[in-house]
Amino acid sequence: MDHVDKIIAQWRRERPDLTLEPMAVIGRMARLSQHFSRGMGKTFAKHGLNAASFDVLATLRRSGAPYQLSPGDLMATTMVTSGTMTNRIDQLVKDGLVERVKNPDDGRGFLISLTDKGFALVDGMLGDHVETQESLTAALSDEELATLNELLQTYLSRIDDN
Repeated sequence: MDHVDKIIAQWRRERPDLTLEPMAVIGRMARLSQHFSRGMGKTFAKHGLNAASFDVLATLRRSGAPYQLSPGDLMATTMVTSGTMTNRIDQLVKDGLVERVKNPDDGRGFLISLTDKGFALVDGMLGDHVETQESLTAALSDEELATLNELLQTYLSRIDDN
């Protein structure tokens, strides 16, 4: 019996009229999210980053050469507001990890580009990040991990469409 089972048992006792399976699933997913955030947060901190800054740097890195995107494209891939993105970018510029460059396709706009320092940081820490994720999922066999991934993909595709 895990922590969520105890909560569900209490609710079953107090409110047997309720359907509690969704609560159990969401409770477990929330607890997993907390474990994931803590584990990955340690790796980010080891490299002087937080989840938000890593998100921007990793998005730029995986976009491919020349490792630059418009602020709008960054907002779309990270799903944050423009004010939040501006703050993230400002901090990364201050840290010398990204720079604002003129957009050659739009004289009024600019692109956010990884600096050499930013590229080296995100590229160098990616191995640690993947190792952390492997350790966070190590309690599952390869088959279980594949099954869970498939179920989550199906679930997310159904609710992301709404």
